Amino acid sequence: MIEIKNLTKKYGSKTALDDVNLTIPQGQIIGLFGENGAGKTTLMKCILGYIRHKGEITLDGEKITHKNIARISFATAENSTFPTLSPDAHRDFYKEHFEKFSDKRYDGLMNFFKLPRNKAVKHFSKGQKDQFEVILSLCQGADYIFMDEPFTGNDIFNREDFYKVLLGILEPNETVMLSTHLIEEVSGFISRAVLIKGGKIIADFETDTLEDEGKTLVEFIKESYSYQSDRVSLALDSMTEDEE
Repeated sequence: MIEIKNLTKKYGSKTALDDVNLTIPQGQIIGLFGENGAGKTTLMKCILGYIRHKGEITLDGEKITHKNIARISFATAENSTFPTLSPDAHRDFYKEHFEKFSDKRYDGLMNFFKLPRNKAVKHFSKGQKDQFEVILSLCQGADYIFMDEPFTGNDIFNREDFYKVLLGILEPNETVMLSTHLIEEVSGFISRAVLIKGGKIIADFETDTLEDEGKTLVEFIKESYSYQSDRVSLALDSMTEDEE
């Protein structure tokens, strides 16, 4: 289990994360939702130790260091691959550094996305780079897989089919935390939703509880964020009233 206690991160005078407390057990598919700048990416990068922070983050009671970091993987739209290497060269590199790397999963996902194996990643399209980033994160052999807007460059058909494949390949001990703005697309397969606003966790719940309330995930999130339903009409009125 990953435990986050009193996590705070500031960039100068701006507070990106404000006293965040969160537990992430094994065996869940978690949606992490929030507005742009809410703190989603910062939260993930703090867990992986990419940025310094205040507070405590532990994995099964131990600090996350080079000794246990292999249990965590990360797929980001920023693309962290080696641009001059081919996918198969990445595979060989990962196999040298991650003893639980899955060749079988790698082959299956490469075939699913129909990616070229011996072409330098720098020559991939944006969508292909995103797909390959996800493949590596899922094949590393990690127990915790974090994905930050992993499919920004992919069409809806690739995304929908991938979600189905993801459900079919995950082992019971694997947890996926997916940060995305595509709420409706992922609402059918996540088991838990975490909402973050202004660097604070404002909601954390099992998604099946929404059925009892007769709400969709999108409706709940809009309520939680006090979504202004008339914002469009107000904006249009303010831009057209002088023309009348």
